[in-house]
Amino acid sequence: MAIPVIAAFSSAPILAQNISKPYDEKLFRLSELLGAAHYLRELCDANDGQKWRDNMKALLEAEGISPARKAAMSRHFNRGYRGYSRTYRSCTPPARDTTERFMEEAISITDELIKFSP
Repeated sequence: MAIPVIAAFSSAPILAQNISKPYDEKLFRLSELLGAAHYLRELCDANDGQKWRDNMKALLEAEGISPARKAAMSRHFNRGYRGYSRTYRSCTPPARDTTERFMEEAISITDELIKFSP
């Protein structure tokens, strides 16, 4: 069992209070979707370059206020990327369908997260 990143800090109780946000589940899912999109769009020759990784960097800059929070978001991005790199080795119709569904889900989550903006 992995030790949560927060446990590595001496001020863990303080960070635990500061790190948790009511929208974390959606934020972490969006991070995972960005990782999957980065892999799948490249696999299917979308010619996006680093667009999805850059979107993740922008999300980290906007939201990742602590090292522990940035690490959690990065883990979700990497999980999305790695998970789909094991599932799809070539661009197939199911890979394209998955990408399309993920894009729709990411838009929906983004719209929901905007509601939490000040």
